[in-house]
Formats: sequence, structure tokens, C-alpha cells
Amino acid sequence: MRIISGTHKGRQIKLPPNFKARPTTDQAREGLFNILANSYEFEGLKIADLFGGTGAISFEFASRGASEIYCIEIAPFRYKFINKNAKAIGFKQIKTFRTNAFNAIQKLPKNNFDIIFADPPFDLPNKEKIINDVMEANILKSGMLILEHGDDEKYIESKYFIKQRDYGKVCFSFFENK
Repeated sequence: MRIISGTHKGRQIKLPPNFKARPTTDQAREGLFNILANSYEFEGLKIADLFGGTGAISFEFASRGASEIYCIEIAPFRYKFINKNAKAIGFKQIKTFRTNAFNAIQKLPKNNFDIIFADPPFDLPNKEKIINDVMEANILKSGMLILEHGDDEKYIESKYFIKQRDYGKVCFSFFENK
């Protein structure tokens, strides 16, 4: 896994062999951040990364200048991995929380985040709950929620849906509280 752009472009982060998480591919991350670069100046953004996993998305936002990143991860091993690497790289703006993402949504600061990124396990049922919980919790300032999911899922019926971008079997759906 590597950081694609920003102050730490090219930095490799080695995943241990027993790491049980599906990191967002470099190609999908690059595509996502190209889309975001057309709408946002990364410098100073406030981000929530639900289901932190490997921390790749949080690291990418930090490298590009986000000022505050809340990284939520419930699994102890992954939580420690994200913490260890954030400290080793010097990403002080990443704050990790070991908790359930659904519980965290209710406790995150109101009207605080420019972007909320959620990459739940692909087999997690009822993912639309994430969309509704984020929008109803009123934690976005005026930004968007991005949901990473498999190519067999569609969220076009959500009243918050804006667009979907596909990168092979990985898709990103974008939502705004209109």
C-alpha cells in the first residue's frame, strides 16, 4: 500500500501478512482523489473516515493537507496499525477512535465535516443505514458522504444520491444532504 499524492507521495506502508482488511486499491484511490480534487482544496478539510481498515484513506487525506481526520476502526489490530503508522509518518491530524462506526456517527461533532468516507465490509448488510444515519446526524457541514461498495450494489434510489463512479469491482457512491 502506498500514499499516492501530497507531502508523503510514494510512501510505502507495509501490511502485515495476517492483516484481515481489504485496502482500497491504488487505482480506485487515485480515481477518487482526482474526483475530489475537482471540488475541494484539501488544505484545511475536516474528514471522518468510518471503517478505517488500513488507514489508507486517512493517510491520503493527511498527505494532501486535511487539518483534522477522525478515523474510526473497531478492530483492535487494525486500530493499532493505523495509530502506529500515523505516528511513524507524523500525521498528527489523524485522531483514531476504536469504536463501532454506527455508534460513532451519533457522537461525532455536529456540522463539522467536509467529507465523510465510509468503506464498510462489502458483506455488511443494510449499508443504506450508513447513508441515512450520517445525513440524519447532521455531522456534515455542506460536504458529501462517499460510500465505497462492490459493483453489485446500487444506491441510486437514495434521496441523497448524487453519482456513482466505478473502478472495476470497487465503486464509490456520492451523497449530499440536499
